[in-house]
Amino acid sequence: MNRDIRTVDDVLRLLDGLFAPEADRWTAGAASWWDGFYADRSKPVPFFVAKPDENLASYAERSLITPGRALDLGCGPGRNALHLASLGFDVDAVDLSPAAIAWAGDRAREAGADGVRFHCGDAFELTAAELCGPYDLIYDSGCFHHLPPHRRISYLALIERVLAPGGHFALTCFAAGAMGSELPDSDFYRESRLHGGLAYTAESLRRIFSDLTEVELRRMHDEQDESPHFGEPFLWTALFRRAAPETEPVAQVY
Repeated sequence: MNRDIRTVDDVLRLLDGLFAPEADRWTAGAASWWDGFYADRSKPVPFFVAKPDENLASYAERSLITPGRALDLGCGPGRNALHLASLGFDVDAVDLSPAAIAWAGDRAREAGADGVRFHCGDAFELTAAELCGPYDLIYDSGCFHHLPPHRRISYLALIERVLAPGGHFALTCFAAGAMGSELPDSDFYRESRLHGGLAYTAESLRRIFSDLTEVELRRMHDEQDESPHFGEPFLWTALFRRAAPETEPVAQVY
């Protein structure tokens, strides 16, 4: 008999266990799955390219984001983290896969890049000492849509914990009607599978991140091979801002 549920974290871990790691890209087997995925660096995978997301580059070009402290969630081989560092950001980059982190480290050394600290592990489990927030920017290119529905709770809690007041949160994720599964959340638990990733509508993203202010939400531009940027139109790109604290009025002395 097992009666160990006492906390919300206990419930989240219980729900994690409903998903077979060999079938999906989450839970205890996820690191091994992704290590296999990244093992062949020559595979024709679109986001293996060594160039940043077009939307991320656009945010900087339009001064929607400015250099500060950044956290790259699910950094993979480090293409966006290295771009942020080149713009003057001080970057923490996190990925579950040791193979991805090793590749990212190789790219950083080849580029002579500093200003990036790569962390191998689960961002939800990293300590405050490892994730040295608050961050002026949290960037996620393709991590969010691989989370099971219940882990949105952990994801939002992470943003609440480490995003600085006035800071920005940006992500790319599967767009409904173009890529990813459109099953209702409950069906993923009935089938114990994530079907390769969850699709989102613009409305669902606005609802999930409703505590933040929307700056821009659009489909990613389709970038050609010769472009200096990565872009695939089956993805949403979203930029949100956390409210800055209101300045208290200064008392007048007469």
